[in-house]
Amino acid sequence: MSSTRHLVIETRLGPITLVAEGETITGVYFRRHARRPARETFGPEVTDAADPLLSEAARQLRDYLAGRRRRFDLPLAAEGDSFQLAVWEIVKSIQCGDTTTYGRIAEQLGDRALAQRVGQAVGANPLCIFVPCHRVVGSDGSLTGYAGGLEHKRALLELEEPSAAGAGRLF
Repeated sequence: MSSTRHLVIETRLGPITLVAEGETITGVYFRRHARRPARETFGPEVTDAADPLLSEAARQLRDYLAGRRRRFDLPLAAEGDSFQLAVWEIVKSIQCGDTTTYGRIAEQLGDRALAQRVGQAVGANPLCIFVPCHRVVGSDGSLTGYAGGLEHKRALLELEEPSAAGAGRLF
């Protein structure tokens, strides 16, 4: 019997679906997420009050979107191949307010030529926001693909942007 379940929360970015399996968060999806799995895979919908894990994830996400939180403290588990998992570990280390590029992540993995493959792994991240793939930008600082949509990527980066840095941002 599966212990997968989900919670849909309303946010300033629209509805976001949080998915949990057992005692870990396994998915975060916008309504029009490019790689959103079929709803049937999310298990039954629960309410905030009925599920302590999803309730805590929703609280932390709301606090983040309100500017009251800069990092998350949640048990996360993403399914992916070993390359994707390595990329997502690097992405998790990008601090709030900072960005990096696909090329820099490829260099951290030992080969700048892996940049396109890094981009594919970043795009396949099932834990967007919690594993902050919106902090990965093009080599010139431009906004490039985001499975949740570029308007959401821009909004998340603007939320994290130090107030004095706003004038110097390339996007």
